[in-house]
Amino acid sequence: MATINPYLNFMGKTEEAFRFYQAAFGGEFLDLNRFGEMPDGNKMSEADQQKIMHVSLSIGKNMILMGSDALESMGQSVTMGNNFYISIGTDSKEEATHLFNKLSAGGEIEMPIEDTFWGAYFGMFADRFGVRWIINYDYPKK
Repeated sequence: MATINPYLNFMGKTEEAFRFYQAAFGGEFLDLNRFGEMPDGNKMSEADQQKIMHVSLSIGKNMILMGSDALESMGQSVTMGNNFYISIGTDSKEEATHLFNKLSAGGEIEMPIEDTFWGAYFGMFADRFGVRWIINYDYPKK
């Protein structure tokens, strides 16, 4: 396993929160992607296009704080208890599949593990105890 990092969700306040965290922890944004940048993102409202699809902030030698906005237009909401995930970055696609299948058994799959437009093999779920997980394998950059 490569990494385990916290992943936070907000209702339209991700950019504000992460600028606050950057001021507190220092570090650099490794990614800051908006919903308008995704395929068909231009079909969203202007407000949703500007919201954060994914942000990652380096906050130490081996720690990355990540997050995104939940979109009401996509039926998403944030309440205490569903506002964070434990994100596992794996060393291989096989390891990602193994962990996804084992940890999600008896749980509720939010997004099946699959190849994504951003170049990762990615899935999300709540395990049978209600803990929310992200499993991610980033394909090597060419």
